[in-house]
Parts: sequence; structure tokens; C-alpha cells
Amino acid sequence: MAYLRGERQQTNLFPSSLEEYVGSEDPVRVYDAFVEQLDFPELGLILNDQQIGPPEFDPQAMLKLLVYGYAYGIRSSRKLERALYHNVSFMWLMGGLKPDHKTIARFRRDHREVLRNVLKQCVRLCLKLGLIEGNTLFVDGTKMRANAGMRESWSAERCQRALKEADGRIEKILRECDRVDADEEAKDSWVRVPGDLAEAKALREKVKAIYKELQESSKPSFNTTDPDCRHLQGRQGTHAGYNVQTVVDDKHGLIVQSDVVDDVNDRHQLENQTSQANGVLGKPCQTVCADAGYDHNRDWKEVEEQGIAVVVKPNDQGPLGPFTKDKFSFDAERDCYVCPEGHLLNYRFTEEKTQHRIYRIMNPKTCLGCVHYGACTKNRAGRTISRAPFEEIRKTIQDRYESAAGQAIYSRRQSRVEHPFGHIKRNLGVQAFLLRRFAGVRAEAAILASCFNIARMMTLVGVGALLPKLRTS
Repeated sequence: MAYLRGERQQTNLFPSSLEEYVGSEDPVRVYDAFVEQLDFPELGLILNDQQIGPPEFDPQAMLKLLVYGYAYGIRSSRKLERALYHNVSFMWLMGGLKPDHKTIARFRRDHREVLRNVLKQCVRLCLKLGLIEGNTLFVDGTKMRANAGMRESWSAERCQRALKEADGRIEKILRECDRVDADEEAKDSWVRVPGDLAEAKALREKVKAIYKELQESSKPSFNTTDPDCRHLQGRQGTHAGYNVQTVVDDKHGLIVQSDVVDDVNDRHQLENQTSQANGVLGKPCQTVCADAGYDHNRDWKEVEEQGIAVVVKPNDQGPLGPFTKDKFSFDAERDCYVCPEGHLLNYRFTEEKTQHRIYRIMNPKTCLGCVHYGACTKNRAGRTISRAPFEEIRKTIQDRYESAAGQAIYSRRQSRVEHPFGHIKRNLGVQAFLLRRFAGVRAEAAILASCFNIARMMTLVGVGALLPKLRTS
């Protein structure tokens, strides 16, 4: 059987313009039209064709390059530069412009806030197209590695240990200096000893500065490469990273809000992320749903006070039994608990750190003489119950979660809010941030969220139908 073979020396007649290389419904046209309809002054980027000085690359084109590159997992400035020479869609998008990797990296670094604001305009576009309702929102977080290594992370304990080792090395070098002074035959070591001493002193000063930074920031650790990242425990072990928070709309699973925080867990993020999402939507949502990681009474109360129904799976307070906390009724008027046998547990004190109120039997003999002593408690001081702040709201949240409507909403949570994380981490291969500090990682998270929304819009509407809507918006 004959084979079809290529011929590199064959003379071809190529189309006369780049426009003819890209089909009318090629996805790159959607990204081009999306950036064209953005309000650049609102983004914080002023376009001025009359500016004085040497010409620079068109900011619109540079933004198109970053958005399109991130949408296909091409984030490195060097890889983006290479694509401008080898990928026809990138050539078409840039109109033949070929900025080098330093120019691309500098534009991204200097316009981090612009990149972050792209998501807000993307959400408003989705609202205008009827793809986002904003009635029910889902909140979730994921851990993502920082552009920093664990070797550069310092805790107070590590600083103290390093200072002790540095002081010991300095003392050893000084003793060596004294020995050299007394022994003229070892003059050749004079070249090395002062250098070692200067190096040890420099290390000590560096560690002292890190230790001072730790004390001032009250953080448990400090990374010298990226000071804003934290030690996070994930499925792949402990690493330097960030907690990425995402708020997703229920209708089509489009991202409404994206943020990056340094909290090691999600407990304190429900009210914060919901408020930011409502600010982008321009109206309060009706319901917000999250998993058990967002179990926090204060956050629930603050969200509920805004007229928003919270659907969260409360964390279990231990195994059920005849003498668990749920079997003790709370009397708000008398500020006490009543045990199953009718005895009162009165308020004794409040824990300073957690602000939990501690309730205990006034007379320990009451518990010691009870037939259930040993099953209810083995403490000779009597049974103790801890009550967290705003615990009265837990019953409301528990009942709503267990209701038929609550279960229907919660059952949709995983398919909605986990989808963007799967697309970004698996399809795009984003396992770590390229930029550092909060300004950089929040810009990257926002642009990745925008790219997910654009890809989702093309799936829902279709490229052919979406293009006219973008051009007329």
C-alpha cells in the first residue's frame, strides 16, 4: 500500500493574511471578542494613543495574550513567547506582534490589579446574558502551592535553633582566630577564617531579621521567598501554599467570586466570600451553601442577619448517646443546662482564647451520687459542658440542612463548586502559582476563574451564537 509523504521543499501558495488561517467559529475569536468588550478604564488600564515616549505593545493585545494563554494552561512567559512564533491562533490573536518573554512578564507583574478586575466584568457579562442568576451560591476552597519552597519557611523554633548554631559557629571561629594569633606557622589560614566569620555573622543577622518579622506579624511561620504564603496540609503533604476560595452560581456553575487567603482552613470564610460575591452581583443572594469545613457559628449568624439562608452541614459533635451534649437542654432565661435527670449545670466561667462558656454542676456530689455516674461523666468534679459563641443558631442550621429543600441544594453542591477546581487543576495543569504575594496570586486566581467562565460560556451558548452577543454587549 502506498504512503502519503510530506515534502518540505514544495512551493505552496499560502493565504494572503492571518485572518484566513482562523475559522469563523474558532474559540480564539471568543477570547478576542471578550477582551475587546471590556471596559478598560474600569479595569484600571488607561489607553492613550497620544502618549509621549517610545511605542509600547498594545495593552489590549497583551491582555488577550494572557487570557488566551491561561485558558489553555500556557502561563509561562517563555512558553507564551514561543507560542507567538509557532501557534497560528496566537499569531492571529496578536496580529503578528511578538513581544519577548521579559515584556510579557513585566506586563503581567505591573497589571496584577487589572487582571483581578477582569473577573468582575466577566461576571457582569454573564449576568447580562442570563447565564448567572445569583440566587443560590456555593462556596468552597482548595489548597494550591505557592511559588516558594518549604526550605525558605521559618518558624520561631527554627529561628532559635539557627541562632544558637550561628552563635556556636562564631564562637568556634573566634577561638580559631586566637589559636592562629598564637601560632605563626598557621598564617595561611588567615585568608579563610575572616571570610567564614563574616558569613556566620551575616547568617545570624538574617535569622534575627526573620525572627523579628515573625514576632511582629504574629504568624506561626514566615517564608522568605513569598512572605504571604503559609504552611498548608494537603493531600500531597505539607507545603508552602495558599487557600483559594471560590463562589459559584447554582444555575450553570459559573464562578462569581474568586479570592486567595492565608487561612489554613475554611472556617472563617463563609461571610467574607459571600459578601464579596454579593458585591460583584450587585444584589444579595437568597441562599449560600458550603460543606462542613465552613462550620462557624459567628459566620452563620452574620450571613443569616443579611437575610441569606445558610445551608451548611454542621460538624458532628461526637458520637450520639444517652448523655451527649444534645441530650442536655439549654435554658436561655436561667443561662444553664438541664441534664436528663433534671439537675442544673450553671455557668462558671468563659475561656479566654475560645470564648466558650463553661457550665458545670454546682455540687459535685450530685453527679457522684447519680445512678448514671460513670456513663455520663467520670470526672469527680461533675459533668461539664462547653457552649460556643452564638451556639443558638446551630439548631436552625441543622434543621435547614436536614430538610428536603436543604438536602436538594446540598446534593448539587459538589457538582457545581468542585467542577472549576477540577478544570483548573487537571485540564489546565495548574498545580502552583507563578506569581508571589497576595497581589500576584489573587490576579492569577481571578484570570483562571475568568478563563473557566469563558470556556463554560462557549459550552452553554456555542461559539457561533456567543460571538455576536459579545460584539454587541
